[in-house]
Amino acid sequence: MDNTQPHILLVDDDTELCGLLAEYLENEQFQVSSCHDGYSALHVLQQDHRFNAVVLDIMMPQINGLEVLQAIRAQHNIPVIMLTGRGGDIDRIVGLEMGADDYLGKPCIPRELAARLRAVLRRGQHYTSTDAMAVTLVLNGIELNKAQRQVKVHGEPLELTGAEFNVLALLMQSAGQVLSKKELTEKVLQRKLVAYDRSIEVHVSRLRQKLAKALQGKMPIKTIRGSGYQMVTEGKDINAE
Repeated sequence: MDNTQPHILLVDDDTELCGLLAEYLENEQFQVSSCHDGYSALHVLQQDHRFNAVVLDIMMPQINGLEVLQAIRAQHNIPVIMLTGRGGDIDRIVGLEMGADDYLGKPCIPRELAARLRAVLRRGQHYTSTDAMAVTLVLNGIELNKAQRQVKVHGEPLELTGAEFNVLALLMQSAGQVLSKKELTEKVLQRKLVAYDRSIEVHVSRLRQKLAKALQGKMPIKTIRGSGYQMVTEGKDINAE
């Protein structure tokens, strides 16, 4: 296999679907390994840390995809795309709240899955350029290093998913400006905002929860009703809303 190709772990108990998706993704220049239950996936991830992303079905026997996601997030920040069944809106929101990077309904179109994978992988490379902005942003007790993709709050590391990191980076480098949900969706999730898509709201909500805990209840990200979100500038009131 070409080690320069992204290595994807595909987790679904539908072996026929796994085979079809794996074949398509391999033709799209991905390396693909497959597991057909949650325990096997967790074992593989524990043994091999070279995967670049996980595609994880929610409905599986023994332990479901949400339980697998919870276990993954306890140890890894690897990008995870959830596969959800028809009518799985609640599962999608819960998955995002638990740390999934994106979701896709089943039956999924292989071409769209490949596009979503490329998008979550690009997020890990985004905002590392020194072209227009400093590599390190410091604001309201938050230090964000774009090159190393690390965040510290008052000197203590803060674990974020790729989407949460990029939301924070955008808001910090645009401090004082209001960024709309549409703009955040296009720049962070790298897709158009469509009706009923709450993904960016959930990512921002998770980020705010983590920051509030680290900042002992203070909140530098304000929700501007009807407009979007704003990172307040240094010295402004950042008490929780």
